[in-house]
Amino acid sequence: PEEALQLFTRIVGEERVPAEREAALDVVAACGFLPLAIRIAASRLAARRTWTVSVLAAKLADERRRLDELQAGDLAVKATFELGYGQLEPEQARAFRLLGLADGPDISLAAAAATLALPPQTTEDLLEALVDTSLLESAAPGRYRYHDLVRLYARSCAERDERPEETEGALSRLLDFYLATVTRVYALTHPGDPLPRLLEPVEHQGLSFAGRHEALDWLYTEAHCVLAFAQQSLVGGRLRRAVDLLWAAKDLAESGANSKQYASASRAALAASRSVGDARARGRAHTVLSSVHLMAGRYAEADEQAEQAARYARRADDPAPVFWTNNDRGIIATNQGRHTDAERYLRQAIQDSRADENGAGEASALCNLSRLYLFMGNKEPAIDLARQGLEILDRHGLTMRLANAHYTLGVALTEAGRHEEALEQLHDALDGFEANRQRLWEGTTYFRIAQAHLSALRAGRAAQHAEQALAIGFIGGDQMRARVLITLGRALSTLGQADRARACWQEALTLHEQQGSAEAEEVRGLLDPLSAV
Repeated sequence: PEEALQLFTRIVGEERVPAEREAALDVVAACGFLPLAIRIAASRLAARRTWTVSVLAAKLADERRRLDELQAGDLAVKATFELGYGQLEPEQARAFRLLGLADGPDISLAAAAATLALPPQTTEDLLEALVDTSLLESAAPGRYRYHDLVRLYARSCAERDERPEETEGALSRLLDFYLATVTRVYALTHPGDPLPRLLEPVEHQGLSFAGRHEALDWLYTEAHCVLAFAQQSLVGGRLRRAVDLLWAAKDLAESGANSKQYASASRAALAASRSVGDARARGRAHTVLSSVHLMAGRYAEADEQAEQAARYARRADDPAPVFWTNNDRGIIATNQGRHTDAERYLRQAIQDSRADENGAGEASALCNLSRLYLFMGNKEPAIDLARQGLEILDRHGLTMRLANAHYTLGVALTEAGRHEEALEQLHDALDGFEANRQRLWEGTTYFRIAQAHLSALRAGRAAQHAEQALAIGFIGGDQMRARVLITLGRALSTLGQADRARACWQEALTLHEQQGSAEAEEVRGLLDPLSAV
């Protein structure tokens, strides 16, 4: 970026760029940092003294017109691409056009083969030929990417040279590939879970995996591509499959690294299904978005989405969201202190799971009921429920959610004062979350380990684990951050670090007040004695 900005400034002139540095950075970014494109854009601006840098940036912001804007006199970016494109063999040109259609940072060989409906070896030969012409880049073995401007050119070629049914067919095949493969990952990591059989049917078989770890490697390698393409596919006949792709990829929402992109795609899914009046897609989109809000600690928004999910699922006669909405609403009501509602939702989730022989669902609801009982002060029943959930998951080999059950049991044992047993369960949970790459749950577990150490009067270790939780992140958003800060403050206060404790509690108070949380009063009680000192 800095080199690109220097080139742009040399051509435009020192007096025009510094005052609009951000706009200038937007211009060179729109040029994809390609020297020829920057030279053309800068030359256009230099020749037009009445234009500001912001005017040029606005013109280049429109992707559909960007290549047309990047021409000045005899210079044109499009013309240089035309030279390479005109030399391609027909099958190479087809691959160039169709593979440029999909959003995402790059594309794997397997995904490209599905898009083109060709064998992998044939596809690789075509892609390597495109790399040789510099129309495509080899990002890594088996992965390919377009320069941003080359992708725009490839799409313009597809609009000009391909029939609409062929471009739609290519995008549909890629969506089928992603949905089939993500579903296989989900089935391997959530054995016995009913979700895979409730998703939209696809024509592609997807990739096969030797085991869970290989499947997770694929999912997290492809995460940005899968989420970008899911959001792009929220149209026409691809809408339902795109929503289901997000649902099947829901573990990405808990990963930390992909959470924001997942949330953005989920909001787009709801907007798209609402705009076309598709009740089935809308019910599922509400289900997905409810989970997003729940993980962020936005309980009112999560409950509203879950309620809408149930409404549209009934309207579409779609049984799929039922368990998830009841389970989520039970968690939400627990965190909002609506204990009667919470127990009703969770008991219904347990009943529905047993009727459907859904062991994973039953175990999840039992563990959430354990958390509710803990909130109500019923510690021994809470421990018993968590053990029931753990036994079901262990018996059925449901490893992905086994960590959640260890976590729940660890929290219950901490509340019961059984600290060593609690730490054993929490460390088992931590191992499980690390193995399944659920980074936000890792951070949440570090917080619970900190609480256990603090209860056992080990303030130094409590502070260490609370700080680790803050560094990693956690489920529950600002409300959970406030709780972590309270625990860290208590540990620091015990260690004689009053100033640091005060800083933690002051931030926690601000967060609780912003949330309108009753826990703000607890923090004021912690701060008052320090104020007196």
